[in-house]
Amino acid sequence: MSTQTSPATGASTTSRTPMAKVVLASLIGTAVEWYDFFLYGSAAALVFGSVFFPESDPVNATLLAFGTYALGFVARPLGGVVFGHFGDRVGRKKMLVVSIIMMGAATVAIGLLPSYAAIGVTAPVLLLACRLLQGFAVGGEWGGAVLMAAEHGEDRHRGFWSSWPQSGVAMGNLLATGVLWVLAFVQSDDTFEAWGWRIPFLLSAVLVLVGLWVRLSIEESPVFQEARADLEQQQVAEAHLPILEVLRRYPREVLIAMGMRLAENISYYIFTVISITFIVDFGDGDKGPILQALLIGAAVQFTVIPLIGAWSDRVGRRPLYLVGAIGVGVWSFVFFGLVDSGREGLVVLAVVVGLIFHSLMYAPQAAFFSELFGTSVRYTGASVGYQLASILAGALAPIIAVKLLADPADPNTTAVAIYVAVASVLTVVAVLCAKETVNTSLRHDRVTGR
Repeated sequence: MSTQTSPATGASTTSRTPMAKVVLASLIGTAVEWYDFFLYGSAAALVFGSVFFPESDPVNATLLAFGTYALGFVARPLGGVVFGHFGDRVGRKKMLVVSIIMMGAATVAIGLLPSYAAIGVTAPVLLLACRLLQGFAVGGEWGGAVLMAAEHGEDRHRGFWSSWPQSGVAMGNLLATGVLWVLAFVQSDDTFEAWGWRIPFLLSAVLVLVGLWVRLSIEESPVFQEARADLEQQQVAEAHLPILEVLRRYPREVLIAMGMRLAENISYYIFTVISITFIVDFGDGDKGPILQALLIGAAVQFTVIPLIGAWSDRVGRRPLYLVGAIGVGVWSFVFFGLVDSGREGLVVLAVVVGLIFHSLMYAPQAAFFSELFGTSVRYTGASVGYQLASILAGALAPIIAVKLLADPADPNTTAVAIYVAVASVLTVVAVLCAKETVNTSLRHDRVTGR
């Protein structure tokens, strides 16, 4: 049990949930939701083209599959606004419970969808509906998960504690890639395409039950409770509209967060999703080695993210973020050559180094974004900045990359590398425009005047 006092009100707020349990709840819940989200991306690269868009040639079918994938990102800002609004009004915990149930339902439904051969054009329409629901749910997930960890922990260790939900993203990718890799190993391509791909989606039901049980057992954020008490004391709680307050009082912070996301988000999907597409559709290679490399890369990333988060508590958020942004821009020129070599060691090296550079941005990001916004609008502000950038970055990255690769016989990997490098430059500019926030208190708010 830990007791904290609000400097503004003098009220004492007691958190009965041990910090390790809060972190576990954020980690497991985030892992489950991102397992679902990443699973879709991997399946889009491997089978959705032929299952749901069989009348197109392989490259165009993949583009159509990635089109439904991208639309999931379009729903994420809406999810961020809706979940952020209620998360800033009624609490972080309730919204995290709703988001994990919604994501699980959508993912299991995908595993049960009939193919195009069975019901025609209705199949991709239903696939799109499930993807939009996934995007809406994950749009509300990230902000709540990182805030639960950040707002329960001490200021001096915030980078470490709030990096664990970020590790949950790597764990989700690890689980999704691991299941797909096992299925690819034990099943033929025909079996996997016929029904094997459905197994990972149906397994989501078990993971959701575990994540839901853990999330229901934790207490609400003490920092949120203090801010809510301040709003009620000032008799403005019922009229509080977080999204309007964010746009009025924190527009600069939203733009900075969006800019900081570009290189991080684009590079991640190039190093993970597009690497699969490059091998399968443009290299006509076996998907086994790249799935194995992604599995190793996700395991490494899961390990290094908390270490980098703790490091950011010592040296600051900005220096690490800058190194990561520059690193992914440079490494993208090396990445495809290593992947295309076909040598397992070099493929693993390409993915692991790329994800380490990515982690230098992703690990301190949760603390950095949390520190940018005041408590009464923090869920909304962090979610909107994070998710709006996803439309410009992660949603379009696979489509743009496939278009830039262009010719399966002679893919233009240099064009893709330039694309990542441009995003890196924009992210560097955004980081330089941001103030260092390490060791700042989260008990600040322009809305309540704290």
